[in-house]
Amino acid sequence: MTDSLTVKDNRTGHEYELPLTDGTIRAADLSAIKAGDDDPGVATYDPGFTNTASCRSAITYIDGEKGILEYRGYPIEQLAEHSTFLEVAYLLIHGELPDKAQYETWEHEITYHTFVHENLKSFMQGFRYDAHPMGMLLASVGALSTFYPESRNIADPDNRHMQMVRLIAKMPTLGAWAFRHGQGKPYVYPDNELSYAGNFLAMLFKMSEHKFEADERLAKALEILFILHADHEQNCSTNAVRSVGSSQVDPYSATTAGIAALYGPLHGGANEAVLRMLRRIGSVDKVGDFITGVKNGDERLMGFGHRVYKNYDPRATIIKKACDDVFAVTGVNPLLEIAVELERIALEDEYFVERKLYPNVDFYSGLIYEALSFPPEMFTVLFAIPRTAGWLAQWRELVDDKDQKIARPKQIYTGERTLEFTPRDQRWS
Repeated sequence: MTDSLTVKDNRTGHEYELPLTDGTIRAADLSAIKAGDDDPGVATYDPGFTNTASCRSAITYIDGEKGILEYRGYPIEQLAEHSTFLEVAYLLIHGELPDKAQYETWEHEITYHTFVHENLKSFMQGFRYDAHPMGMLLASVGALSTFYPESRNIADPDNRHMQMVRLIAKMPTLGAWAFRHGQGKPYVYPDNELSYAGNFLAMLFKMSEHKFEADERLAKALEILFILHADHEQNCSTNAVRSVGSSQVDPYSATTAGIAALYGPLHGGANEAVLRMLRRIGSVDKVGDFITGVKNGDERLMGFGHRVYKNYDPRATIIKKACDDVFAVTGVNPLLEIAVELERIALEDEYFVERKLYPNVDFYSGLIYEALSFPPEMFTVLFAIPRTAGWLAQWRELVDDKDQKIARPKQIYTGERTLEFTPRDQRWS
């Protein structure tokens, strides 16, 4: 049996044999299929890249039909239960779990670089009082490239490593400062005696106390959320990082592209939409009417279904368990009861089962973020901080991939051709 695809061009009657590798053909091989000498060859039309592989990657594996998510081969359930975010970040970037010495060095490097230059603090203080924290994060990460001009030398592995360390270390600082800025509170400097998640919570919520130490259950829940959001294959923001990174730009600029993509409501704003939906439902006794409205096309069910998953999102199961620990500290979010009832009905209703609409990661994450006193505009920042590890792993893989070229998709031109220019004295008269 030959691993190839035989294609017949009905325009010419010619047949072409295209090699199959990992269930794919090379798009460039289609260009050999021509109707004539002036024909540029066949291309594929795939808006949104719904069935087009842009790279080979060994970072994240997803089986949407079975509800499987793995980082470097490790099931997300095991990582969420037994690992820390920094260990997972090391795994994503370096391809293997660290030994004791490697982890201690990695943790020290990240901790050492949590501070940012005072000029960047002044830069952030220049934003309006009501600036969106995601816009502040977008601009400040882009500005980091000017503080580290050597970051443009991406061919140097040691230099690349240093920039990745800096980005993972400084993202919580920038995110926390964007949060404080919106509240009119002074920025809090990092406390390098705390864990990655604990330090972030301190920079967010520290007031007049000498030392802020968050409840361990809250820090652990945040660690879990960070692990779950660390990477998710070739989504919109990761594709943006890879596309911009293919120009061989510095990692700060490439990461800024990912933040910009995540800023969009179709990518990073889903958990906020879930909260709005639950508030609109109002109470448990109205869930049934809401479900009927969804079936009739009058309502939208947010937090269910996924572009990739056609089964229960494994991250949703883990987050649902994390809710218990968070609410034990903060008190139960009254929206949780509505969410649980909505999930119960939807999972038993044939209408949703047939359409493979299962809860995704956004269905419960917003409830936790709200319980932790985050306003909705901070939700995407909380997404971007851990996703930086995944973006950088993807960027590093791109830089080392000899197959990669600068991104330049084809287009299908649909406009006018060979028009005759009319001078303005004739057009304006």
